[in-house]
Amino acid sequence: SATHVHPHIHAPLSVSPGRQMKRVVVNQAGGYDQLNLITSPVPVLEKDGEVLVEVHCFGVNYADCCVRMGVYESAKKYVGWPITPGFEFSGIVKEVKGGDGRFRPGMRVLGAKRFFCYSTHVVTSSALLRPLPDAMSMEDGAAFLCTWLTAAYALWELAAAKDGQTILVHSAAGGVGSCLVQLGKLRGCKVVGVVGGSHKVKTCEKMGADHVIDKSTQSLWLEAQKLSPTGYQCVFDANGVSTLQQSYNHLCPPGKLVVYGFHSMMPKSGGYLFNLTYLPSLIWKWFNSPKFDPMDMVSSNKCVLGFNLSFLFDQHDELGAILDRLLAHAVDGDITPLPVKKYPLKDVAQAHKDIESGSTVGKLVITTDFYHSR
Repeated sequence: SATHVHPHIHAPLSVSPGRQMKRVVVNQAGGYDQLNLITSPVPVLEKDGEVLVEVHCFGVNYADCCVRMGVYESAKKYVGWPITPGFEFSGIVKEVKGGDGRFRPGMRVLGAKRFFCYSTHVVTSSALLRPLPDAMSMEDGAAFLCTWLTAAYALWELAAAKDGQTILVHSAAGGVGSCLVQLGKLRGCKVVGVVGGSHKVKTCEKMGADHVIDKSTQSLWLEAQKLSPTGYQCVFDANGVSTLQQSYNHLCPPGKLVVYGFHSMMPKSGGYLFNLTYLPSLIWKWFNSPKFDPMDMVSSNKCVLGFNLSFLFDQHDELGAILDRLLAHAVDGDITPLPVKKYPLKDVAQAHKDIESGSTVGKLVITTDFYHSR
């Protein structure tokens, strides 16, 4: 229903019967056919500080596919079924209830929210809502939040990468990977980027990588060893079982392996984990995922750090401060917008298929009927 929410987390939203919005709803775990586009009433603002945004674009992240497949832990914890996926959006403020005066109707904004962003209207607090910089398009705004926040949290907060260090970035032409490459260079690191296809090399180079390893044509770990014989101070890995152990092995002491995903556990086609065709592969990958021994970490001076940004959305002050730093870098031209591919709202399933395939570069965004780039 239009007002369903997890009974232990949220109170149902009040709705305005006269105004309608479109949103994507996933009723149960499954494939692309579970991405249902429905019409429901626009929510009414109830709490002081809430903002209603008319969404022009929203970002597509691999996490959204995991939500749809039923394997995303924060979706289970905070929402349940049915769920509207999505963590980021850009658009125009339509209404504001109280607040501190920072936002007013008609303002262009970008924002992050834990789920519910696959919609033409979003009700959100002002905590992770910001004015869209004048030079930033709607699509770039929707593509900004999650990838840059994830990369910055990984590199600034967890890895604390330093000037002069050598870092290895997997999936370096994707969303988070492209941001990690740029933030690494901004910090003064030597950055080695790893990509999975020759068509991604130029994108990675454009992001600023000092060296690019194309693992579709090169031996990943032989090249990594040649480029940094003594190892890497930081490795950023969202692949999971396919690379985690070797990523750890190629750290130099003291080294940090930052893990923020397990993409190689997931199918690249078909859209669903728990089918008879893919299940044996999933079981094999599960049992062969590396386990890291704390005693070995102590003696080898290596550590493994993991995080999921969606569990941190309540840390408004910390994430808000990181977001403000990132936006300042964007305005100053210190970081470059990622390549963006746009899809109309009716093609959300195709966007999921494309991001799951591993063939995309940069960021994918969905445009709504309200979309105007500027």
